[in-house]
Amino acid sequence: MPVFRIYVEKRKEFSVEAENLAKEVRTFLNIKNLNSIRILDRYDVEGIDEELFNYCKNTIFSDPSLDNAFDEIPDDADYKFGVEYLPGQYDQKADLYSQAIQVITKDNKPIIRTARIFLLYGSLKEEDVNAIKNYIINPIESQEAPLETFETLKKNYKQPESVKSIEGFCDMDSEQLKEFLSDFGLAMDLEDLIFCQEYFIKEGRNPTVTEIRMIDTYWSDHCRHTTFLTRIDKDKSKIEDKDVAESFDRYLKLRKELGIQDRPITLMDMATIGAKYLVNIGKLKGLDLSDEVNACSVNITVDIDNEEYPWLLMFKNETHNHPTEIEPFGERLHV
Repeated sequence: MPVFRIYVEKRKEFSVEAENLAKEVRTFLNIKNLNSIRILDRYDVEGIDEELFNYCKNTIFSDPSLDNAFDEIPDDADYKFGVEYLPGQYDQKADLYSQAIQVITKDNKPIIRTARIFLLYGSLKEEDVNAIKNYIINPIESQEAPLETFETLKKNYKQPESVKSIEGFCDMDSEQLKEFLSDFGLAMDLEDLIFCQEYFIKEGRNPTVTEIRMIDTYWSDHCRHTTFLTRIDKDKSKIEDKDVAESFDRYLKLRKELGIQDRPITLMDMATIGAKYLVNIGKLKGLDLSDEVNACSVNITVDIDNEEYPWLLMFKNETHNHPTEIEPFGERLHV
């Protein structure tokens, strides 16, 4: 089946995102010659016939009351470029629309590939356009997208015969590790990377690319909430707000009462100590206890067809839109 394509743009009265982006470019990047920006969402679809695609244009891919749909990119822009997710990055919108079409067809899901097309208007220099691209394209999750049409959206990846090791990793000095961080676009900081290096030195080998990528994903602030685990030195901390200071003193007293005063003081510990205290005094029963108790998992018994099963009742256990194993960085869905 052929690959069908459509471009969707918010009507002018609803193009708040494009207007705000133009203001940011003029303000933050100091590119005063930019007159305006238009943002088009591009959808390529393979696996359905033309009749169904035409039906989906104004039902799945666009809302005629809010959007304008085009078969081609408007040719009046001074500059244009596209942005798409990196290969392997989870595309939430593509998956959502693919499932929506599957509901209609009651058949296999079609393949959908998305991109965003940015149209720039104004007397811009090449360095201005490059600055705008660098501002918009996050290399951790996205790349510049081709503007040409696709013959197929199917991708065949060659199975690697072996996983590449990072030669010389264990021998890198601080400056070389900084350069490595930058070249690989890692989310961890230098201290994290040095910790990894010390581990693999003990193992007596260099890590593979897969190992570093996996560690970087699971130890990122998005997954591991490393910011919340930052250690706070109470003797060096100054709290100016009276109410916050009183709350902090109460927190320190609870730590002592629970016998955990020797544990590191962190924002995560502050957030979970209330539940620990309630468990301790018998007012919170059934909490699922672990080394990382987060006051969100409660043990309950569920009756299903007159049979009882042990379940975990989850309350705001995960704050992300979808599993971080699938998409560690790009969780925003443009609507």
